[in-house]
Amino acid sequence: MKWEQIIGQQSIKNLLQDSIQDSRVGHAQLFVGEEGFGVLPLALAMAQEIFEKENPASVHKVENLNHLDLHFSFPVFSEKNVSLSKRFFDNFREMVLENPYSSFDDWTSFLESENKQFFISADEAEDIGQRFNLKSFEGGSKILIVWRADKMNDAAANKILKFLEEPPKNTFIILCAPSTNDILPTILSRCQIVNVPRINDEDILDQLQNHNSAKEIAYQAQGDWNLAKSLSENNEGASEFETLFIQWVRNAFQAKKKPEVLREIVKWARQISEWNREKQMKFLNYCIEIFRLAMLQNYGNDNLVYKKLSEGNFNWQSFSKFIHGANIVSIVEEITDASYHISRNANSKIVLTDMGIKLTRYIHKASN
Repeated sequence: MKWEQIIGQQSIKNLLQDSIQDSRVGHAQLFVGEEGFGVLPLALAMAQEIFEKENPASVHKVENLNHLDLHFSFPVFSEKNVSLSKRFFDNFREMVLENPYSSFDDWTSFLESENKQFFISADEAEDIGQRFNLKSFEGGSKILIVWRADKMNDAAANKILKFLEEPPKNTFIILCAPSTNDILPTILSRCQIVNVPRINDEDILDQLQNHNSAKEIAYQAQGDWNLAKSLSENNEGASEFETLFIQWVRNAFQAKKKPEVLREIVKWARQISEWNREKQMKFLNYCIEIFRLAMLQNYGNDNLVYKKLSEGNFNWQSFSKFIHGANIVSIVEEITDASYHISRNANSKIVLTDMGIKLTRYIHKASN
């Protein structure tokens, strides 16, 4: 992976490149950020530059993920009590070469195993130790990239901790995870943490410059190139979000005079709860953005409103009049709270139903 192939993240690219040129690369690093922000591409580019500095002829091997001193570990499901990622390396390699910004949900779908439990096991950690006890094939550094390190079970985490404490000579370890919440504090203390932020909207817009809905996609993606790529290739996601947002709002307006409509909100919540957690949270971010645009519309900032909903004869102008300073904070707080609880594995059906019903109160609140 070449640095110039990575979308945005220029400051982090500069930081990593400087550390390699000045030989200040820590033996253990943790890249923290969503897959779509470019965590794995940054790890791959860093590995490529380390190997290239030692042997310029090795570049094409890293680009094709065929370098014998570049090792990967990633979550897989168990078969016959065996859970080793090397069984699925060819699949993982294919997915990453096709799209290095792929998400964990993409990985489970790629193996057509969405209903199985994926994790990094103690057996995997032991296998890593055995691999790194061998001498380097090319006589230089050895690099391990652990993708979705947050999926390590406790036994694996404790074995990886020992590996981090006493790594073999000339070994670099890069852990990748969306957050530090599920990483052992003792592992965190032994890693140099690199926080990878969302990609700037401008950088995503540059990649989508020939797309008719580039601005809308960039805002909806929230700095996640994997999502932006998906939306640009298939607009069904955007359309689905719009349909369900309008359905929610219409039910909320009717509920004041027709309490029986609350049943529709329950059905609405049930439908969304069947999505994976990542998609649910993206939808909630979309809702916050649409409410924000409606308030801008209400206060006459039409030049800032890049999207106006119109599906099913939805009256955007009339809707925006109900979103104002007296209710926008409450609406956004409820959606944000719902997103937080879902991220912490709360029952999404209950969370979304509660949030959906509360909108029926806020949306009728009079402006000051």
